Amino acid sequence: MNVLTEKELDYLEGGTFNADYFEILFFKKGRGTLSLNHQHINIDDGAVVFISPYQNRKLNLAADHLQVTSLIFQEAFLNEFFADKLFTYRLLYFYQLQHPLKMNIDEVEMDKYCSLLREIKSELVNSKSDSVHIIRSLLYYLLQTLNRGYSDAHALSIRNTQHNFGFQFKNLMEIHIKDKQRIADYAELLGISRISLNKAVKAQFNTTASQLLKQRLVFEIQNMLLYSNKTINEIAYELHFPEPNHLMRFFKAQTGQTTSAFLSELKQ
Repeated sequence: MNVLTEKELDYLEGGTFNADYFEILFFKKGRGTLSLNHQHINIDDGAVVFISPYQNRKLNLAADHLQVTSLIFQEAFLNEFFADKLFTYRLLYFYQLQHPLKMNIDEVEMDKYCSLLREIKSELVNSKSDSVHIIRSLLYYLLQTLNRGYSDAHALSIRNTQHNFGFQFKNLMEIHIKDKQRIADYAELLGISRISLNKAVKAQFNTTASQLLKQRLVFEIQNMLLYSNKTINEIAYELHFPEPNHLMRFFKAQTGQTTSAFLSELKQ
């Protein structure tokens, strides 16, 4: 875990970069764009951007108008802090497929978050015997208040459910998406029926399990098209499509464009 400023973030200088940790960027000042996988995000004053592990990012920012603080942490670190092993999947802004990976906050809120980040940094640098407890409380408060703000910004529900099968489904998709593309596979992993899984997903994410799985598979195809240097044939084989044209038909049905059009659009 760490808290870094623009002077310490080497990847701000350009080029495509990814990492194995979660990152939240707080732009007190910012002007430019961030390409996050295939999503283009406009950066402006008050922007907060949420990045999950292994998402490819490339920034094009005005160096003369930049004041940003980055909070980075790994899931294993959170699992040591919090008993809930699905904590990151309950945060609406991570592993998000349907809504922007960004929200904007006002100057007062930004100052509040930056103050919390400075406290966390101070405890990390000047560690004492009780620092772990202070960091845990500050981090939990920060992540949860961001979650509330994100839910308000995008009209999402943060209500708790009796079961956590919806969150476990999201977790399992991150692990198995290249090998399992049937709802029945995930229902079997969870030890529940397809009907129960769909009910849990619908209650938590307001979409069907099938649609969430299709969105995640499209996301995987887009990432592989952009960053793997593999051909359509190789991608289809790796994702267990019977034929490359099956993958292309699936992609067109879900996105409304061909794989070639998708790549051409991003190169413009």
